[in-house]
Amino acid sequence: MSRTDWEVVIGLEVHAQLNTASKIFSGASTAFGAEPNRQTSAVDIALPGVLPVLNRGAVERAIRFGLAIGAHVAPTSVFARKNYFYPDLPKGYQISQFELPVVQGGEITIRVGEGDKAYEKTVRLTRAHLEEDAGKSLHEDFHGMTGIDLNRAGTPLLEIVSEPDMRSSAEAVAYARALHALVRWIDICDGNMQEGSFRCDANVSVRHKGATEFGTRREIKNLNSFRFLQQAIDYEVQWQIATIEDGGRIQQATVLFDPDSGETRMMRSKEDAHDYRYFPDPDLLPLVISDEWKARVQADMPELPGAMKARFMDEWGLSAYDATTLTASKEVADFYQATVSAASAALAKPCANWVMGDLAARLNKAELDISASPVSPAQLAGLVARIADNTISNAIGKKVFDALWNGECTTADEIIDRQGLKQVTDIGAIEAIIDEVLAANPKSVEEFRAGKEKAFNALVGQAMKASKGKANPSQVNELLRKKLGG
Repeated sequence: MSRTDWEVVIGLEVHAQLNTASKIFSGASTAFGAEPNRQTSAVDIALPGVLPVLNRGAVERAIRFGLAIGAHVAPTSVFARKNYFYPDLPKGYQISQFELPVVQGGEITIRVGEGDKAYEKTVRLTRAHLEEDAGKSLHEDFHGMTGIDLNRAGTPLLEIVSEPDMRSSAEAVAYARALHALVRWIDICDGNMQEGSFRCDANVSVRHKGATEFGTRREIKNLNSFRFLQQAIDYEVQWQIATIEDGGRIQQATVLFDPDSGETRMMRSKEDAHDYRYFPDPDLLPLVISDEWKARVQADMPELPGAMKARFMDEWGLSAYDATTLTASKEVADFYQATVSAASAALAKPCANWVMGDLAARLNKAELDISASPVSPAQLAGLVARIADNTISNAIGKKVFDALWNGECTTADEIIDRQGLKQVTDIGAIEAIIDEVLAANPKSVEEFRAGKEKAFNALVGQAMKASKGKANPSQVNELLRKKLGG
């Protein structure tokens, strides 16, 4: 049976660490990088007599997320105790939400693939609920023993659960990227995957094409990069198909992905909800969110990516592709808008070309985020303006960009004046250059008149070279054709 006879079914559970300064039920710090067990309070480890107090900032971040995805923000939600034993869970239970989560439903539209084969898809969300993180088991440098660091215990998480709507690893990665961008856009999570602020669990199953019932799923835990997410799903899909085709059965299980081998391996059989013996936490009252509270949060919400994309297309005439690219992250969108503001709305398209083209390429090569760009929005706007008013050509513009990137000058105008880069637009001067080029290249002239268009391009190149790139390219083309009678 071929791979095309099977359908993949994927749902993601994402743990986004909320960027509050203190933990969800205590005043302990959430700062990353402290020495083990230096940021743990009596509440976090449930010493006798302590009571949890809910962090208002964590709730407001959950509300913000619910509003961003068009979900139902529950007026009343309940915290529960999820009971299980693990060394890094000192209480013996995790405070979470089960039957009544704070965020219910919602959806995210993703773009999958590139170019002509790209398509959009809407992924439905089941829920998003507040919970506390557990501690961390450390297996290195302990002489064969395991150490426990409880600094993370009690850190606020928003667990975001999707419906099983994705049908390939590419769709899963596109969804994870879109969700990652959104939580950073609305400023509820820093998205740092290396520090564990954004972790993905993938529920993967396979079924025969045309089947309506889901296959048995296996959950791949704690994937902390988009590359590992794709690799883990691809391996798991092939493994499940091969197992079934060889006569085996898939057992519901929790598995881990080994980046070194590129394989998943079983960790334990998968628990169901009843195995955790959920019950309402007796120390926490139901969480009540009023319409007024939601309205205050809504008033502080930034413009969302979808709305900004539509505005870029409506007001500035950008294509859907350009608008989508420029709203892929808030940092890029903010940089672009600042560039257009410093230039003018009439230059929105050339500004977009520079942000998505030369600037993006240089940042990628230097492994820099756009927030650390050596070229500021104002500097880029000045460069775009000088190309637009024909002070310099686009080719010379690249030289000016290099100088700005290297910090040689503070403005495009300064570089242009200092290096004498101003474009030659005097018709008489350009004609003189063209006459010299025609006289020096009779063979190319003959070839052009014989119908070879490449010869014309060669003559244009010679003219631009003779002008040291300063001649206006459109004038060179126009005058050259006129003199050649083309």
